[in-house]
Amino acid sequence: MPRIVLPAASALAACVWLAACATPAPPAATGSPATLAPPAAMTLKGVPPVPADLPARVGAYTEFKGASLVDISPDGQRLLVARRAGAPGAERAQLHEMSAAGGPLRQITTANEPTANGAYLPADAKLIVFQRDQGGNEASRVYRRDLAAGVETPISPERERCDAGGFDRSGTAVLMRCSKVDAQGGAGAGGAAATVLLVEVKSGKTLGKIELPGTGWFPSDLHPDGRTLLLSRYISASRGEVWQADLVTGERKRLLPREGEAPSLTLPGRYSPDGRRFGVVSDRAGEFRQAWRYDPASQVFEPVTSDIPWDVSGGSSSRDGRRIVIITNEAGVGVPRLYDGATLKPVPLPFTVPAGATVTQTALSADGKRLAYATNSARTPNEIRVVELEGPAAGRDALWLAADTAGMDTSGFTPIETISWKSFDGRTITGLIQRPPKKFTGKRPVLIEIHGGPEAQARMGFNGRYNYLVNELGIAFIEPNVRGSTGYGKSFQKLDDGKLREDSVKDIGALLDWIAQQPDLDASRVVVQGGSYGGYMANAVAVHYSDRIRGAIPDIGISNFVTFLERTESYRRDLRRAEYGDERDPAMRAWMEAIAPVNNAGKIRVPMFIVHGRNDPRVPVQEAEQIAATVEKNGVPVWLMIAENEGHGFAKKENADYLFYARLLFLQDRLLK
Repeated sequence: MPRIVLPAASALAACVWLAACATPAPPAATGSPATLAPPAAMTLKGVPPVPADLPARVGAYTEFKGASLVDISPDGQRLLVARRAGAPGAERAQLHEMSAAGGPLRQITTANEPTANGAYLPADAKLIVFQRDQGGNEASRVYRRDLAAGVETPISPERERCDAGGFDRSGTAVLMRCSKVDAQGGAGAGGAAATVLLVEVKSGKTLGKIELPGTGWFPSDLHPDGRTLLLSRYISASRGEVWQADLVTGERKRLLPREGEAPSLTLPGRYSPDGRRFGVVSDRAGEFRQAWRYDPASQVFEPVTSDIPWDVSGGSSSRDGRRIVIITNEAGVGVPRLYDGATLKPVPLPFTVPAGATVTQTALSADGKRLAYATNSARTPNEIRVVELEGPAAGRDALWLAADTAGMDTSGFTPIETISWKSFDGRTITGLIQRPPKKFTGKRPVLIEIHGGPEAQARMGFNGRYNYLVNELGIAFIEPNVRGSTGYGKSFQKLDDGKLREDSVKDIGALLDWIAQQPDLDASRVVVQGGSYGGYMANAVAVHYSDRIRGAIPDIGISNFVTFLERTESYRRDLRRAEYGDERDPAMRAWMEAIAPVNNAGKIRVPMFIVHGRNDPRVPVQEAEQIAATVEKNGVPVWLMIAENEGHGFAKKENADYLFYARLLFLQDRLLK
């Protein structure tokens, strides 16, 4: 949304952390008092009944509540946050407002669908702009909500996928990027064009509109002249361009990379107040994504973070341009850095981030006098603080919204540690581990969780309900960052592109070797799981290492890159081809078919728990259905869970709950017997 001035490339693959942490009181029992009824929208095959007493055994581990920082009001006096709300057992992430440290949360949205993003209208903070989809289909619509009247009104076209961007200089109109919805209900039919609109928020009137060829376009900011658009053209995790377009004539030109320069990942931020320069994040000068300010007239780059050998992963700026906050990703920890907006010189932070915490989000008031920031740690879900940056109270850091740990003392949760191992080619691969407490003796079983993307990274933070596995079942939890992950430089990120795909699977084989060498871990009891691209990895590990694992849990995972690319939303197809290869090329297609887990299912000899959302527009549900059917034909036990009202991940509490309980049954069967 508008406050993010220096967007990270991974924004296109953002994770739904609120859903991951959301687990409820149990659903009502079925006719048998010994089991729980699955949610009404859940289709199950082979999944055993969940015992009625399991939620009680899990207890408070399913009730942790973090909060997402959404925005700070222009005057810095109020916060917009997202947190679970609603009837027990059917809670959703919803927008709330608060106006004092420790003060009450006032719920703003009440829809049956999750609502977890938005922004105050700069010119009138009684209005907010937000977006919401239906059933996880990502065909989101943009809405205006009057906070006083409690009325919400759509301001984007119906049956189009629209994302809200920044505001114009008057603070009365919002930029948005829209694409057509296809016949299947997904977004981006044909991948032919994107539309950028400038819409007056109060009236819903369209003030400007241009059509752009292809996909990957997103409006970053509108020049003070009211007609010159700053555009991001995202091509792949390794290539991004900055363009300028005239909102009246539609004329456009590329600004970065400059003519003759090598391709790079370059993403625009916002114009300076005078409109002469704008911020960018780019890996143009080295391995990492650094922040710069660029003057298109002189074609001069001014460095901001060039002395920091880490990726810029996010940040925000005050509307008046006086202050900039940048988050750097330092070995998986989010570190905030404050800069003077005029000179770009670093300014000492007048506060200290809580020990062991990672900063996940920031938002500055319009005048830059107040900074809101969110943190979490291995022991604490997301919580939100507000710090005074100037004035008589400068440096005062107040906890506005504490994490809700449901009465559980989480201070004893074991820390998350960094681990590393050598892969097949001698390259060092790293990851994270949370070990069980010392009350568990002997070698411990292991759950390996592989992140999605692959342009993403397992980072330090709160593991939510997975703490139950660690603290109560004694299962070690490992999150590897295989080649292709971000955070380790652009060369490392490209090591799995195209026909190098299975090298990342070999990194997991090397991790299994490492586990076997650890005195406290049991290499004979390992389960591998992952979501999205991590789901592909779980499938592939089951193909290659069935003799070394006990089971696999692919969640919204790819089982064949050919069928995936043919069915995924068209607005994403070219982006994914840049990473995985182009299935239209006969040689690449043949290679994809040769490595496809579904075509190698005969090598899978361990039980699988396959999970998917029926409305997933990114990885269509057929990817789950085809590998489940194929593996089952080979006589291998398969549990299949499909939520009919979910998309790319389970965002509805009742579904996330039931999935967690069923996951526990699978892990207890595969790891604890």
